[in-house]
Amino acid sequence: MTKYIFVTGGVVSSLGKGITAASIGRLLKAHGLSVNIVKCDPYINVDAGTMAPFQHGEVFVTDDGAETDLDLGYYERFLEIDTRKTNNMTAGQIYQTVIAKEREGLYLGQTVQVIPHITDEIKKRFYKAGEGFDIAIIEIGGTVGDIESLPFLEAARQMRPDRTRTDVMYIHVTLVPYLSASDELKTKPTQHSVNKLREIGIDPDIIVCRAEKPLGREIRNKIALFTSVPDEAVIEAADSFSIYAVPHLLKKQGLDEQIMMLLRIRSKKWDFEEWSAFLEKLKTAGKAQGVRIAIAGKYTRLKDSYKSLVEAIHHGAIANGVRMELDFVDVEEKDCLERLSKAAGIIVPGGFGDRGIEGKIAVARYARENGVPFLGICLGMQCAVIEFARNVLGCKKAHSTEFSPKTPCPVVDLMAEQKGVKEKGGTMRLGAYPCRLKTGSLAAKIYGAPLVSERHRHRYEFNTRYLKACGKKGLIVSGLYREKRLPEIVELKGHPWFVGVQFHPELKSRPLTPHPLFRAFVAAAVRSDAGRGTRNTGGAPAASAKAVVL
Repeated sequence: MTKYIFVTGGVVSSLGKGITAASIGRLLKAHGLSVNIVKCDPYINVDAGTMAPFQHGEVFVTDDGAETDLDLGYYERFLEIDTRKTNNMTAGQIYQTVIAKEREGLYLGQTVQVIPHITDEIKKRFYKAGEGFDIAIIEIGGTVGDIESLPFLEAARQMRPDRTRTDVMYIHVTLVPYLSASDELKTKPTQHSVNKLREIGIDPDIIVCRAEKPLGREIRNKIALFTSVPDEAVIEAADSFSIYAVPHLLKKQGLDEQIMMLLRIRSKKWDFEEWSAFLEKLKTAGKAQGVRIAIAGKYTRLKDSYKSLVEAIHHGAIANGVRMELDFVDVEEKDCLERLSKAAGIIVPGGFGDRGIEGKIAVARYARENGVPFLGICLGMQCAVIEFARNVLGCKKAHSTEFSPKTPCPVVDLMAEQKGVKEKGGTMRLGAYPCRLKTGSLAAKIYGAPLVSERHRHRYEFNTRYLKACGKKGLIVSGLYREKRLPEIVELKGHPWFVGVQFHPELKSRPLTPHPLFRAFVAAAVRSDAGRGTRNTGGAPAASAKAVVL
């Protein structure tokens, strides 16, 4: 029978429940166990698709087109799995399903309530997630005490009496803050968090303590005493040099053995060599020369807005044996182009809305004219096409109809099937689509395959009316979704490395298998002469671009 592990959090949000859950999954997978993992989000939104990045970080998209929480990115990177819609559930989805059943009369006249109807629907999805797997890890978002997460916690509580004690266990991630004034770690927030969990009816089996400094035996004993868990069940999760070292950190404290003991399961094998080898490469790259990569975007105030992108660049850097140095450049800042002069490579990521668009266009021009390795992703690719049309084709008013509906030169336009769409949620071009690569192109060389599959999240496309004109001037389409003749990849002839992609390659990059585009991009950045005073940061072209930013 499937065993269930529930991961909850207390004291504050963003403690690292997702990384903890993913790390546990990695360890159990190393024991030869099949693992599935689910994130429960207590917000009323049906999915994360309509939320701004500043609200909830990046939106992670799965192959089957689900717009989900960024924790699913951790799950995929740590466990090397492809998650699906069923790996993320929200309160909005649960209530939507229950209300639809009530409207259809499926509850036979009952008064529909949180208990049992909402909790039963949640448990139904828990069981579904566990089908065919040895272990199902369920991460419950938010913190204990939040009113929104109570139905999920109640459903988790009901799972143990519904089954047996050895089928279900609870791991609570909490904070042990360090007070510099008194030079001590404080256990009281953890005690209160566990007490709050107990009020709901859940007794944690293991407590994972996030702390800036090592806990020490005395602190661990105190936490064990006041939370009624064995000393060895208090696991230290101090800040690490990398999130990818967390599985090793937990392994050293025997967390995986404790889990298997409590759930009465045996290891089928132990295979952690590949992950350990990756950690060694990570450490070596950390001591190597640095390569400075600029992410020129508009959500730079919250780094989680570009979480998968940052990790993909990191994977590419490790694969090239170099140390990643990231510079988050706000395209709305006056010194945007000046800061780019120090970068060995430039990435313009995706986004929505017209804020910062002219800045992104200016950045694409800067990279094109100065020979800086450039990767434009989704909207970043579209901005590169707009810039090329304006400054190379001579269409000075070229734009996207998303930002200028009446532009006389719509080089980026709304997809035909998107016209007339009014509902914003879940209606974009979402999920994995095939891309046929042009023989002999840079893209074909990078991928080493004629056909690839990549994940999308957008409504607007490179207008095929302008393909020939751009191609004659050097901006060629090297990747195409043939079924609808939609351009997927563009590259610039005569440039050291200039690629734009309509999809989001960062979503498919893994530590052990870096995405080919990021591996190649970082390699190009290493070869570039960035920061050596050879860039055109003055003169007519750059001055014109800078005026656009202002």
